[in-house]
Amino acid sequence: MRWCLAICLALWSAVAPAQAEDIVLGLSQDEVAITASFDGSEILIFGAIKRDGPIPDGPPVEVIVTVAGPLKPIVVRRKEKRFGIWVNTDAVEIDAAPSFYAVATSAPLTDVLKDVEDLRHHISIPRAIRSVGAPMSISDAPSFTDALIRIRETQSQFQLLENQVAVDEQTLFRTRVTLPAALTEGDYPTRIYLTREGEVISSYETVIDVKKVGLERWLYTMSRENALLYGLMSLAIAIAAGWGASAAFSIFRP
Repeated sequence: MRWCLAICLALWSAVAPAQAEDIVLGLSQDEVAITASFDGSEILIFGAIKRDGPIPDGPPVEVIVTVAGPLKPIVVRRKEKRFGIWVNTDAVEIDAAPSFYAVATSAPLTDVLKDVEDLRHHISIPRAIRSVGAPMSISDAPSFTDALIRIRETQSQFQLLENQVAVDEQTLFRTRVTLPAALTEGDYPTRIYLTREGEVISSYETVIDVKKVGLERWLYTMSRENALLYGLMSLAIAIAAGWGASAAFSIFRP
C-alpha cells in the first residue's frame, strides 16, 4: 500500500504544473503630451514578479522591456555618387517599421533570449521590423534594413539598452526609457518579458498614449480635416513673416 501511495505522489509531482511567475507592472506615466516646448520624455518602468511560492531554484529570471511606436511602411533608398552628383539608385519598401523602438534588458540580449524565442515574439530590433520582400534586382536586401537601423539609432529612435534593467532579489525590477523629441503620435505598446535560460516564461503588455495637445493638436487636426484652410493660413503666416522681416530691415538699414 505504501509503495502504491509513493508511486501516486511521484506521478502527481511529474504532472503538476510549474509554479506561475506573473508580472505586476507600474509606469511613472502612461500618457505623454507633445507640446510646442516638448523636448523628449523619460519613462520609469517598474514592477514585481508575483509568485505562488518561494523563488524557484536554478538559473535566475531575466527581464526584457520593449517600448514600440506606431508601425509604418517606409522606403529605404540607396544613394550613389555618379558624375559628381549623389543620386538615388535602388530602393526597398519595408512593410512596417516602428517609428520608435527601445529594448532594455537585465543582461546582454543574446544571453537572456534564444533566437527561436526572438523569432516567436519579435523582441530584438531587427525582428521588430517587418520586411516581406524586395525586388529581384536587389541581391542585398537585408542591408537596407541594416541601414534603417543605423540611421534611427543615431537619432535615438532605436535603442538597445543592455544591462539597463535592475532586478532586485529576483523579484523587483525597474528601468528607464528616454523618448526623443521627434515622436509620432499614437499608442506605444510596452511589453515586459520574463525569461529563464533564454526562454520566455511570462509576458505582460500595457500601452503608453502619446498625443499632441494645445496648439499642436489644433494645427494637426486642421491639416488633416481642412487642408485648404491650413494651406491658406500657412501662406498668410509666411507672407506676414516676410513682410515683417522686410520692414524691420528697412527701418534698421543704415
